[in-house]
Amino acid sequence: MDERYTIDTPENIEFAYHIAGIGSRFLAAIVDSLLLALLQIAILFIVFVAGQQTDSSMAGNIFIAAWAILSFIFLWGYYILFEMIWNGQTPGKRIIGLRVVREGGRPITFAISAIRNLVRFIDFLPGFYGIGVLTMFVDSRARRLGDLAAGSLVVKEQRGITLESISRHTEPSDHSPRPADAPDTPLIPNLHLVTDADYDLIQEFLRRRGDLELASRQHLGAQLAYGLRARLGLPSSGDAELFLEHIAREYRVSKQNATTSNSSADPR
Repeated sequence: MDERYTIDTPENIEFAYHIAGIGSRFLAAIVDSLLLALLQIAILFIVFVAGQQTDSSMAGNIFIAAWAILSFIFLWGYYILFEMIWNGQTPGKRIIGLRVVREGGRPITFAISAIRNLVRFIDFLPGFYGIGVLTMFVDSRARRLGDLAAGSLVVKEQRGITLESISRHTEPSDHSPRPADAPDTPLIPNLHLVTDADYDLIQEFLRRRGDLELASRQHLGAQLAYGLRARLGLPSSGDAELFLEHIAREYRVSKQNATTSNSSADPR
């Protein structure tokens, strides 16, 4: 199974989701099933207590019918309700770190959630997602019948931006030092064309490169290096990551020089 779902936007920006595998979806399903079982037990207890308050067999039948209807509503509505209010997540998916999205990466709608969860009853046959698991094994994106019918897929949740991750952007992520005989001025011409946003992006790549797959790491590094080389008028050859490390080091030198100049010019 291809674990990455790549999307090209109209602006020619490429981004990818990591597709949720059978194992993580199974864990999420267990959590949701346990919560649903607790709801069913609570409903059954309420119906049982209410049935004890009357001796009429007709009333007992009505309570049983009400329990069956409520159980169906909870069983079907549980998933739709949470997928709508939590943008494609149920409690189980939220705990495991999964999310349902439309093909193309957009958020799901009510209609898509309703379709995929109505077909869930077929996926569940003959017991605990027998057909669903078989379909997920066959499909390259691990989709069950409900996902195929609704045009949806389940992906791993992207890690959100935190204060800690933002603060790391400015931390040096290159490891090789400047040459001992390097001058105080930057070694790269036209370095003023590199912006703070470029530096942050380079640092983010250098910091996370160890977590990337080799092909993705090489592809992203080459893209960053190619754009910067073209802007600075430098040859488009050589090791991309070494170039990015070099850019990051020299950019810090230019910033330090600018800070020193400003301090010297301060009349106070």
